[in-house]
Amino acid sequence: MSAPLFTSLITPPPAATAPAHERFLHLVRLALAGGRFGKLLLSGPVAMEGDDADVERLTVRAIALRGEPALSFLWRHRTRDVTKNHAPDAGLAEIAALLGARFRNAHLHTADEELQFAISRKGRETLRVTRVEAAEAPPAAHDKAKHRPLDLARPVWSALGLTHLVKGQPALVPAMARKWKQINRFVEILSAAVEDAQLQAPVRVADFGSGKGYLTFAVHDWLQAQGLAPRVTGIELRDDMVKLCNAVIDAEQLGGIRFDQGDVRSQPVQPLDVMIALHACDIATDHALHVGLRSGARIIMSSPCCHKELRPQMTLPAVLRPMLQHGIHLGQEAEMVTDSLRALLLESQGYHTQVFEFIALEHTSKNKMILAVKAQGPAAEALAARRPALLAQVAEIKRFYGLREQRLERLVEEQPPVQACAG
Repeated sequence: MSAPLFTSLITPPPAATAPAHERFLHLVRLALAGGRFGKLLLSGPVAMEGDDADVERLTVRAIALRGEPALSFLWRHRTRDVTKNHAPDAGLAEIAALLGARFRNAHLHTADEELQFAISRKGRETLRVTRVEAAEAPPAAHDKAKHRPLDLARPVWSALGLTHLVKGQPALVPAMARKWKQINRFVEILSAAVEDAQLQAPVRVADFGSGKGYLTFAVHDWLQAQGLAPRVTGIELRDDMVKLCNAVIDAEQLGGIRFDQGDVRSQPVQPLDVMIALHACDIATDHALHVGLRSGARIIMSSPCCHKELRPQMTLPAVLRPMLQHGIHLGQEAEMVTDSLRALLLESQGYHTQVFEFIALEHTSKNKMILAVKAQGPAAEALAARRPALLAQVAEIKRFYGLREQRLERLVEEQPPVQACAG
């Protein structure tokens, strides 16, 4: 966010004896006006009744919508997220009203400082300002700079709140450094898969559960930079997220990408080259994998979570009962069995499949990825010959654990994938 956008927010500094919340709000205004605003986190919710009783925290970021500055409020509830965008003055007024009345704590990350504001239960206000070092110092002459597949200078990253202007140049918002690393790691995995699958333009992509669209925009940006004419669709249940992402598309005048509201379980089958589903809960992962199979996707990328289907079905073999009597071990075993069956089923459908550790995203600690790339030529014939043995392994695992049903297996039996999906 460039400095001139927020210069109107600057107000005379409060006196040194002014209440801590006044001094904190003044520093927030200065960070915005100076292009140093990274992320503001409001936490420690005050108990209240009504629709907002389950609010856990609020994250505020500076963004640009249609070329105009704005503050994006992400309200994190216990079971849902709600995003609202405000003009800068209105957003700051909202923050001022929330301090103390709705949240007791506020933590602001800027380019060079961390500001921590708190109100004790007795009403005492404190403000602590800590200087921080730059997020990334220039590498020494003998150091090799870390190569990233994405270009930090793309305007879309500013629109998404990942970058801002520092001395007129785009720079990573310090609070978003971890997110930027995650996004680039995902694109690195995708780039290897694209090469392995030998994809050619145009590349059709569906990203189920796209959320705020960080990865969706990253996939589109990278494919476009490779000359692969991307046709990317982000599919998300939450209408506010869809509107937010489409607003970024309009503001940046991007082509070949759009966001639709929808559920993976009710998606029509359309030809795809890449199917992405990160952190689809429980059997939603199975439905996403099935959509990828039926759509003829050459690449399937899934990061599963919330493994609930198999755990209540599992009848533990006597030799495993001493180990799995502990809930945490049983949960881990259920996850391993679930994802092992998914990998075997994908292999039985002609995909080279890997299960490996991925960088955990911000909203979950789950960091497992299932990557499946459609085999071609002699490799496809070899996998087809192994299909009976692979399905026999699935049946044996189910028998060993006393499992009655696994959702992806049932979906494949009810609606077998088409071997070739032209489009």
